Amino acid sequence: MFSAWREWQVAARWLVVAVLGLLLYAGSAVAADDEPGRSSIAVIYPDIGEPYRSVFATIIGGIEDRARGKIASFAVAMGANPPSLSDELRRRDIRTVIALGRSGLKVASSLDRQINVVAGGVLSVPESDAQGMLVQSLAPDPSLLFGRLRSFVPTVKRVIVVYDPKQNDWLIRLAREAAKAQGLELVALEAEDLKSAVRRYQDVLASVNPRRDALWLPQDSTTVDESAVLPLVLRESWSQNLVVFSSNVVHVRRGVLFSLYPDNAELGRFLAGAALSAQQSSSAPSRGIQALKQVLTAVNTRTAEHLGVDLRISQQRIHLALPEQ
Repeated sequence: MFSAWREWQVAARWLVVAVLGLLLYAGSAVAADDEPGRSSIAVIYPDIGEPYRSVFATIIGGIEDRARGKIASFAVAMGANPPSLSDELRRRDIRTVIALGRSGLKVASSLDRQINVVAGGVLSVPESDAQGMLVQSLAPDPSLLFGRLRSFVPTVKRVIVVYDPKQNDWLIRLAREAAKAQGLELVALEAEDLKSAVRRYQDVLASVNPRRDALWLPQDSTTVDESAVLPLVLRESWSQNLVVFSSNVVHVRRGVLFSLYPDNAELGRFLAGAALSAQQSSSAPSRGIQALKQVLTAVNTRTAEHLGVDLRISQQRIHLALPEQ
């Protein structure tokens, strides 16, 4: 049931993609990978080295699988926003672009507005920017997170999360709906800077009820600081037997109970499906930011044992078990 070291390497590479989603890659040149006229879908992705290149290659492989053939792909080098790309896409009769990573999204945003854009491999974008395209976030869907939580720890009745509304207001709206649908109470506490976030966590940890409460750590650079917040949460939750789960797979290695992380091949298939739908539908294509549903599950077995969680009872498939045996 549990995966070995190779699966951790895959997960680690996907973590890098999540971090990559927070960075601004721009490029100075575009390299075309395919001959013209072979597809009406193009992929724009960052031209960077390993291990990131393999991750994007796997996504593109999933896109090709779903699109039933080669797609035109363009690697964007650092600093590039080439004006000639629009002309090249028109020459190839490209009607839809799949943009991967921040650099791909930046280039795609400057293209002819008649070209449909589907974006992936980014954590989030301003909601105003996402109105003109479909953006598949790397943030796991709260409904899937809460489903795993209820499967692993059925006694949990309330989920507490500290978040920065500038980054994750859209995600918390989804989380409220997901919690209501699954019979959970969601306590969402806003914090717009690290100082207020630390105070929020201190108050929560002083009043939490470990028999019914769980703490969710979203991917939020303001409220889930790796040096100030995470050690505090892990130390206090361990001493109180409090369930903590995260949207960041690296936190599983640090000691949270579980996380969900992207299935890169399935993500590629989803992006291709969205691109094909945008071309074939007579109505307006889907737009806005969506939470990630193409996920795998990582669990910390040591934390599960400490909390008295029997992973076998949940019957959930675990793709990555930490720490490694």
